Amino acid sequence: MTSLNTTGRSLLPNDALLFERSSTATNAHHTNKAASSAGRRLAILWKIPIGLALSWFVMAVVVLWALLPGWFTSHSGTVGTARQQLRAPSAEHWLGTDALGRDLLARIIYGAGNSLSGAFVAVGVGLVVGTALGLVAGSARGRVDGAIMRGVDVLLSIPQLLLSLSIVILLGFGTVNAAIAVGVTSIASFARLARSEVVRVRASDYVEAAFGSGGTFFRVLLRHILPNSLTSVIALAALQFGSAILAISTLGFLGYGAPPPTPEWGLLIAEGRNYIARAWWLTAVPGVVVILVVLSANRISQSFGKVRT
Repeated sequence: MTSLNTTGRSLLPNDALLFERSSTATNAHHTNKAASSAGRRLAILWKIPIGLALSWFVMAVVVLWALLPGWFTSHSGTVGTARQQLRAPSAEHWLGTDALGRDLLARIIYGAGNSLSGAFVAVGVGLVVGTALGLVAGSARGRVDGAIMRGVDVLLSIPQLLLSLSIVILLGFGTVNAAIAVGVTSIASFARLARSEVVRVRASDYVEAAFGSGGTFFRVLLRHILPNSLTSVIALAALQFGSAILAISTLGFLGYGAPPPTPEWGLLIAEGRNYIARAWWLTAVPGVVVILVVLSANRISQSFGKVRT
């Protein structure tokens, strides 16, 4: 009895048997290849340090708090409940209530949006302005480079907290103004790093070849110098994210951040310090949240640095 192969030709019994064996071997090869690929992925996941995995988990939870706070609590972040002031942690209020009867967990969850958005604004200001200054200084050189870097040195000579407080006083209170103030204090760090990377890339052979082949200054700058200078700058931005959260919480604690009753992590710590003897959780829990988020962000930024090297 004969059979047909994939091309439509008739096969003798022996040929059909060989064809079936070949098809079986091919299918087994693809199956083994898929299994080995899945095994390699599992091995990579298994090699991820537990500290890094926990850091990603913490950041994922906090981001979800900021984006979808209603999924995690049914309480309001600003409105309290009568006769529920300073209640200890319970089944109804997992982290207790504050002096106005507001659920502490709800205020922490809703405060994640203000704290994270402020950190993003701060890092964005430092990244964009600092990178632009460093790019101009490293590319133009000469007097332009000297003038920009002397201004950077002046910013670095001023304590960051003092500079941020001065800017907030000029701009006014609020999360956005506090974020801008924190971002201004990080401009100098981004500018110095961006300039050093631009100078290094500017001396590369492929950049000189791009100029030699007729490329204009701005074309070479945007197509070759800038993309190859951003790796270290982005790693610094990841590191600055945790520092920005801490700085914004510090300004909120001092009363220069979001005004009450807006939930913000630094403000929560400040409001609870007056009741630390009676309701210690009002200060301790928001402080622990800030520490965990900052440490998680720093751990993730360190992993970015290791991958880069």
